[in-house]
Amino acid sequence: MSTPTLTPPEDLPQLVERALAEDVGSGDLTAALIAPGTPGRAAIQSRERAVLCGIPYVEATFARLDRETRISWTRPEGALLEAGEVFCRLEGPARALLTGERTALNFLQLLSGTATATRAYVERLAGSACRLLDTRKTLPGLRTAQKYAVRVGGGRNHRIGLYDGILIKENHIMAAGSIGAAVTAARVAGGKVSVEVEVESLEELREALEAHADIALLDEFTLAALGEAVALNRAAAQPLKLEASGGVTLDTVRAIADTGVDFISVGAITKHVRAIDLSMRFEWPVQR
Repeated sequence: MSTPTLTPPEDLPQLVERALAEDVGSGDLTAALIAPGTPGRAAIQSRERAVLCGIPYVEATFARLDRETRISWTRPEGALLEAGEVFCRLEGPARALLTGERTALNFLQLLSGTATATRAYVERLAGSACRLLDTRKTLPGLRTAQKYAVRVGGGRNHRIGLYDGILIKENHIMAAGSIGAAVTAARVAGGKVSVEVEVESLEELREALEAHADIALLDEFTLAALGEAVALNRAAAQPLKLEASGGVTLDTVRAIADTGVDFISVGAITKHVRAIDLSMRFEWPVQR
């Protein structure tokens, strides 16, 4: 699992380029109705309480359209916005502001939604040693952006994809023949990456311990079973890190953490994300 960082993903320019291409296409026919050189001014407001996320994506969007656009933020990335708060002001060519409005807001609303959902879970874990992880259940093409938003919200990233970590699940175990055989194969093929095994019972956890995996994913364990798994793991000569997953909600996450697991992974923070309600208001006319 990576250490949280607010450094934007390397593919941010490519994501912004694709987003603008799908919206603008061969040209913004409506913005073309505005005379070239017409100045514009706008402000972005949050209509609900939310964690702000997506500043680098907004700045990249307008920089791509017109570098004369000036953007000022009253709040930093990760700040908690209040309903009705104006947190961003923009000035520049009106055509660029109008063309970039939807793309910028799409990024800002989606990523703020992911960060806000993440923060809600992280707050429930405050004071515990347990850490919140995301999953690969992300919107296609926007994984790095959503995982960035998870970090902004205070969560941690699990593996980014299939290439930077090994998670041996039921089908992998069946194909390999056993947990031990699967872990052995993973050590040979994976090099130095962590090896995690999904287990569905205490017996399978014992097998993962015997195979010397790095992490055990306790899938759909009850609270009582999680407590037993933690006790079994602590008594082992070489304990593993324990991750709980499956059906986790805001109502249950703290009780799960209190069993003593190291991590809790929640797919809902990226899979069931709800965009934050934001609006971009323009001011006309603009005096030079």
